[in-house]
Amino acid sequence: MDDGLSDLLHRVVSLLGEIARRNTDQEGTLSYARLRLLGALEDIEPATQHQLAQSMGVSDPAVSRALRPLEQDGLVQITVDPEHARRRLVELTPAGRKAYHAEGKPLADLLRHGLQAQGFPYERYLADTVRLAEILEST
Repeated sequence: MDDGLSDLLHRVVSLLGEIARRNTDQEGTLSYARLRLLGALEDIEPATQHQLAQSMGVSDPAVSRALRPLEQDGLVQITVDPEHARRRLVELTPAGRKAYHAEGKPLADLLRHGLQAQGFPYERYLADTVRLAEILEST
């Protein structure tokens, strides 16, 4: 079954990480980790810290540590879950959403161009991904 797909996916993931890290290491930009956390949060907000950790494939303490500076910078808001007093809900603030879109959109464009330059069929991949999401939502 392996028709080179695993090698292609490995190349894609490596390229994405390299481009993202190189372009978020600049002064005054969100780090790759912060940008990734804000993006994950936008997809599932409001979310518990545990839900964020699961969606990102990291530990709960890692998410907790990463959220502290985002909250201090006014990019996320953490509140007590009214349904469970020991649980905290995390949401993007308007400033957090603006920062994510200001830096995430150019990075997404850069990643798309980088993948296309390497011969990756980006548009087909994107269409297939959208279709897969539709199928998963309908089940």
